[in-house]
Amino acid sequence: MTGNRENGVRGARAVPVGGLLEIACDESGSDGENLTGGNTDVFAHASVRLPMESAAAHIQEIRDRIRSPAEEYKANHLLREKHRAVLEWLLSPAGPIHGRAHVHLTEKAYFVVDRAVDMLLGDRAAAVVLFRAGRPAFGDERWRAFLAAANQLLRVRNDGDPEAPVAGFFGEVDALRRAHPRTEVSLILDRLAAARPRADSYRARIVDGPTLIPVLNPLLPAVVFTAAHWSAGGRPVRLLHDRQNLLTPERIEWITETARLAGAGLGGLRLVESRLDARVQLADFLAGIARKIASDELNGHGDPALTGLLRPYVDPASLWGDERSWALLGRPDTMRSSAR
Repeated sequence: MTGNRENGVRGARAVPVGGLLEIACDESGSDGENLTGGNTDVFAHASVRLPMESAAAHIQEIRDRIRSPAEEYKANHLLREKHRAVLEWLLSPAGPIHGRAHVHLTEKAYFVVDRAVDMLLGDRAAAVVLFRAGRPAFGDERWRAFLAAANQLLRVRNDGDPEAPVAGFFGEVDALRRAHPRTEVSLILDRLAAARPRADSYRARIVDGPTLIPVLNPLLPAVVFTAAHWSAGGRPVRLLHDRQNLLTPERIEWITETARLAGAGLGGLRLVESRLDARVQLADFLAGIARKIASDELNGHGDPALTGLLRPYVDPASLWGDERSWALLGRPDTMRSSAR
């Protein structure tokens, strides 16, 4: 243990378990497969590296500073203006999680475009071009319609006509091609139009049987990125994650294998109850805080001070397409277009 803060745990190091470094994780902003019409436009996956006793002491200090009668604290408590000083303390370089926490961000609209273009063209560079040029070229209304159609094409659950998702998406593509024949993205639209057989095959596979890995859920790639970040120094990690229905044994096996193929040292993933693990509670705080700060920045009304405090925690490999907000949240030269 290093450092000499008043609570005696500042600088405490996470204790490896069986040679594995334990990392606690949680998320904020999950809307299932509804990424373009849900309640949030950003998904955040946070992770924390701290011993249990240190995390518990930090949770108690947050409670002592906020003094709310609530039995369970959430990020919203910290995001209230009257608790601004506590929020700034938590994220600051002198705070309890600086250098011991990490956040992977996903811009949901970009994630939809990335996944749709990858499925149809296998070209994620084209997804970046389409995403950045789409709204200026097509206008807000047509761009929203395109995003909604792409979301519907990819989502597993479809209670209506099984052919409707494909017809709806390519109807939008054809309309945009006719309205914007000589734009920066017209060649990408032409390529998408020619890829309809791939879309038909994708939907047929969904109809034929259960889908193990839903391509529209950002949690699974975020967990892989988290494992890659914390194991980058060569030490394998075990992730402790708040319970999620999505994280079935089969999907945990997929995460483990995908992480291995990406070169990450993931030695296991265990589900826990967040209310019983202070480390996961801290990850929950950070995920909710990061999602709100990033969403505000994405929508043009960010708080410069809070964005600056969040920046050291943000994963350079975050799935983010908007250049203006990313220049404030992270480093533009490190933007990644897709999960490995």
